[in-house]
Amino acid sequence: MLLDSFGRRAVDLRVSLTDRCNLRCTYCMPEEGLQWLAKPELLTDEETVRLVTLAVRDLGVREVRFTGGEPLLRPGLVGIVEACAALDPRPELSLTTNGIGLARTAEALRTAGLDRVNVSLDTLDEDTFHTLTRRRRHHDVLAGLAAAEAAGLVPVKLNAVLMRGVNEREAPDLLAWCLERGYELRFIEQMPLDAQHGWDRSSMITAEEILERLSARFVLTPEPSAARGAAPAERWVVDGGPGRVGVIASVTRPFCRACDRTRLTADGQVRNCLFATGETDLRTALRSGADDTELAALWRAAMWGKKAGAGIDDPEFHQPVRPMSAIGG
Repeated sequence: MLLDSFGRRAVDLRVSLTDRCNLRCTYCMPEEGLQWLAKPELLTDEETVRLVTLAVRDLGVREVRFTGGEPLLRPGLVGIVEACAALDPRPELSLTTNGIGLARTAEALRTAGLDRVNVSLDTLDEDTFHTLTRRRRHHDVLAGLAAAEAAGLVPVKLNAVLMRGVNEREAPDLLAWCLERGYELRFIEQMPLDAQHGWDRSSMITAEEILERLSARFVLTPEPSAARGAAPAERWVVDGGPGRVGVIASVTRPFCRACDRTRLTADGQVRNCLFATGETDLRTALRSGADDTELAALWRAAMWGKKAGAGIDDPEFHQPVRPMSAIGG
């Protein structure tokens, strides 16, 4: 199993399949994009499956979420999902995506064994979408959501980041829209993971502000803390149910004490925290002929060194060397 020195056990694996993305969200990367990883630096499909197999079979991982960049840009995605769905024990398999391309891949992913999707959508307005993403693909995201639901990738979950002066007034409308369609909405505080290091805590829309805006229209009843477990989102029942809304307050209400995640980057590095400034290289060991016992030992050592918290509140906090697009959200 994957334990750290504070007694936390990592059972949730986030696997970044690519650092590339077909959007240019202002809170993630500059308009011109980034210096993408060269293909030889990326794990192959077979290498990715081998490391996921190791994590599930030998290290106690029970949930695997494929991320990016944008994972739908990975040519071998369906095959990777199919191979991971065949593992014993079978992990829960999910995908975090911007939804572009999901309309044409949702059915194949479901057939391969994917259980559900999280789709990022910050606005219901096409022009605001363009402002935030620098692309006019809003209609593609909506089509992807519909296709995911039709394919049975449920519950469909939406992730939304609110930006001051851009879309923060949309919070109630987003929730009403999701409740009407049976989607589960999660608002995420903007985190210091942008490539241009332009994050400013003073301009961030906080969890308290989000809840204040939602409470002006809806009656929110907090779920019991026991129901949350290690999930990053605090959840509220909306207007008596059955609908719910979540807020992931990584900055103002850190949940590090209950964290159960480990992360594998697209180029084969283990990250024991989204905000970690160091990584453990599995790719070099794997390509040098390391067996599963050696790879597992490296992974265990990486997790044992996990810090008590992310340290965002530390005055000397330093952003991770790599942006979210290269780490996997």
